Amino acid sequence: MASAQYTTKNTAVAEVNAPFHTSFDYDIAIVGGGIVGATLAAALKDTDLRVVVIEAQPHSVAIAKGQAYAIHLSSSRIYQGIGVWEAIAPQVEYFSQVHLSDGNCPSVVKFKPRDLGTSILGYVAEHRVLLKELLQFLETCEHVDWCCPAQVIATHYHAHGVEVQLAPSSCEAEEAHRPNAESLPQALNVRMLVAADGSRSQVRQQAGITTQGWDYWQSCLVATIAPEKFHNHIAYERFWPSGPFAILPIANRQCRIVWTAPHAQAQALLELEEDQFLDLLQQRYGSQMGKLSLVGRRFLFPAKWMHSTQYMGHRLALVGDAAHTCHPVGGQGLNLGIRDAAALAQVLHTAHQAGQDIGNVQVLRQYQQWRRRQNWLALGFTDILNRVFSNRWFLVVQGRRLGLRTLQWITPLRILALRFMAGLSGRLPNLGQPK
Repeated sequence: MASAQYTTKNTAVAEVNAPFHTSFDYDIAIVGGGIVGATLAAALKDTDLRVVVIEAQPHSVAIAKGQAYAIHLSSSRIYQGIGVWEAIAPQVEYFSQVHLSDGNCPSVVKFKPRDLGTSILGYVAEHRVLLKELLQFLETCEHVDWCCPAQVIATHYHAHGVEVQLAPSSCEAEEAHRPNAESLPQALNVRMLVAADGSRSQVRQQAGITTQGWDYWQSCLVATIAPEKFHNHIAYERFWPSGPFAILPIANRQCRIVWTAPHAQAQALLELEEDQFLDLLQQRYGSQMGKLSLVGRRFLFPAKWMHSTQYMGHRLALVGDAAHTCHPVGGQGLNLGIRDAAALAQVLHTAHQAGQDIGNVQVLRQYQQWRRRQNWLALGFTDILNRVFSNRWFLVVQGRRLGLRTLQWITPLRILALRFMAGLSGRLPNLGQPK
């Protein structure tokens, strides 16, 4: 990926086929070129809607992030429908079982592919793989341009469009490659705006959309582990009073752990010497994969819950973390954003084909009605799951362990729970179906 400035494949200003006769630079501006924003741009590839992605970080910086994510079957199908999954699939690891347990309780719920009638249950993908392949895919999309690195400094909403004022990004990582005054436009006029700029979304705040939420008492420590024995494509989610502990299989026979604990405890784990950390990790991890070794650095991030009161405004839609964030238990976060992007792309495509104004409040309300309730259920699920399994009260402990045994014994209930966790329940975008 070349160092990006204001890259355009278009040589003329877009003329909008709409009941009004206004000229726009683009139909849609997506603020935020991370995985969710790039997914939305890619999902719009088969439309003639002209899209610009505005991203504050240089591509080289954005790709280099060290996260890894559980990728649900619903997300993989969306990427198949877009046409990018064939490039992603060889670089990710799959898991064919999920073992769910409560601390040292002997009852273990084992989710298996036969519960879904599939060959696998999901994937684990590194951030760099997903974003790199999406960016390379977008290079082939004639209707998608980039302003990068650039930041939105103001937005002005008008009856038929939005004026987006831009400035060079303050990112210091690529000072020498910043666009100059000649290469970066000072403003763009677009039919509608999409906020994909994260949980602290400036676009959302500028539009006056409020949020609800809280900070948890926990932080999540993330590390990559090289176990002595093969992971056998099994993902683990173990609940402890301090918080969930997840083990995800990743490429190169390694595993990614997400160790949730109260802030002070998590910080202490981060600061331990490597051998001391591995000793504690081995106790929490178990002996099923033999001796463990640490690969690379440990990372820490606080757990938060946030939900926007609206997913849309006048000529504005919110997707991904700009609309919601949740506890990492169950690996819901990024997958909800991917489904947001696919759903919004479908709504906009359908409206455009019908000759409707894509920024009209009635069009954008369709997206909000589709996604906000489904996301609320998923966000509520992660919150309840974390609170119930982090509770030491005797009756709660006995109740949740009975619930796990019930899941293991009653197949229809286990299937229902797995379909929900895998993103296969509720309304799904059509482009998520493999071609």
